[in-house]
Amino acid sequence: MQAKNQNIFSDFLRNNKSYPVLSGLAAGLYPVLFYYSRNFNMVNSWEHVGYFISVYLLFPILLFVIAHRLARLPVFAKYEKYVLPFLNIFSFLFILKAFLFVVLERKIIVGIFIVALLFAVFLHKYLKKVIVIQLILALMGTFTVGQEIYKNVAYSEAWKLQPDNIEDVVFKKKPNVYFIEPDGYVSFSELKKGFYKAKNSLFEDFLLENNFKSYPNFRSNYNTTLTSNSAAFTMKHHYFNYAIRTGEVQNGRQNIISSNAVLNTFKKNDYETYFLSESPYFLLNRPKMAYDHSNIEYSEIAYIHNGLGEIRPLMPPLESYLNDGVLKPKFFFIQILRPTHIEPSENYSEGAAVEREKYLERLEESNTLMTQMIESIQEKDPEALIIIMADHGGFVGLDFSFQTEIKTQDRDLIYSIFSSNLTIHWPNGEVPNYDSKLKTPVNVFRILFAYLSNNESYLGHLQPNESFIVLKEGAQPGIYKYIDASGNIVFEKMEPEE
Repeated sequence: MQAKNQNIFSDFLRNNKSYPVLSGLAAGLYPVLFYYSRNFNMVNSWEHVGYFISVYLLFPILLFVIAHRLARLPVFAKYEKYVLPFLNIFSFLFILKAFLFVVLERKIIVGIFIVALLFAVFLHKYLKKVIVIQLILALMGTFTVGQEIYKNVAYSEAWKLQPDNIEDVVFKKKPNVYFIEPDGYVSFSELKKGFYKAKNSLFEDFLLENNFKSYPNFRSNYNTTLTSNSAAFTMKHHYFNYAIRTGEVQNGRQNIISSNAVLNTFKKNDYETYFLSESPYFLLNRPKMAYDHSNIEYSEIAYIHNGLGEIRPLMPPLESYLNDGVLKPKFFFIQILRPTHIEPSENYSEGAAVEREKYLERLEESNTLMTQMIESIQEKDPEALIIIMADHGGFVGLDFSFQTEIKTQDRDLIYSIFSSNLTIHWPNGEVPNYDSKLKTPVNVFRILFAYLSNNESYLGHLQPNESFIVLKEGAQPGIYKYIDASGNIVFEKMEPEE
């Protein structure tokens, strides 16, 4: 068998045949697999599979076949030997560029054109060897993507199972519920100290005047948007699924948008559900939309993206939904991208001091938007239950947010990562006597459902109010508990249960 394979390989390299289909396939296959291996959780939909196959595999093959046939016409015969080498190198490098940079980079495209042209003119006879190298790279990429697919298939959602019947809870009162999530908004208590030392009295006074209750020392369970929201909406700890490499949670967007205990419970209680966001971040891999309404359509989202995109206005769709005439009670999940955290990468950071100033500027923008929202909601819906809950802290004090992966025991840095805002407007000022249990997001909706159902038995299964992080430097790589249920800084490596 080995000798036969060697003969096929030798015959491929030595014969004078052209292989336009194989040349086109080889040009696109590795770049696609490369992109999938690094962004699997953002492209793991059948729509993405169809898009990548049609645009980056089938289209190049068709282009190569047509160009090859045209080049064999007598009028173009002298250029025939250059066509496939040029197309192969240009397509291979151009597709890689598209995946790495996304935005149009004219200088890079010109460089790619020149490289492809030089290869076609001077090295065209080595095309088949280049194809072999591209296919070997694709084989390696297939192995990596295969591992991701296997993990996805073997993934167990047992961690989402509830210890009681809370998903069948029956609400005794049904106010409209507005869950507003300002990304990276630390608690009011932390804003006044640590690395923030911010003056925020104007917004805090506005909330007090409008009968909001703030919960100082509230903090997130996890340090990223997907992991924090996955825990909040499932009302369970996931411990990053022990995925150290990615530091995320499997099917994070599906956990938030497609199916979760919180959304399912609101629907069972006959709530109309709304998802509004300034960004399509939660929708990038096109999870099944389980909300009844959204201000973002999948047709508006590019299959390949770079960052969060342009900020989308929230007030027009919110005001429209407030006046939509739906007779059912409503649940809104409203994601605000500000103040968000400091720059993720060292390459884009301007240092801790400048990043702090930029954070505080975005904090003011977030305050302005939330003030407008609250005024509009309370004008139309004075008995609304409004929850302002951030997903994590702003990471101020660090130079860039990936420094969270480096071990520290500095209290102010750790709380800068995890401290998050919780402020609630309880309808008619009826604050439950157990609201002191509101410590971290993983338990907020369970406590809310106990309040809406007048059934405190659901408080018997609260999750530990602990905070976890993925560390890759300064300690053995792994998942670590950073803050215990009492708010103390700890350092405890978490191991998966057998």
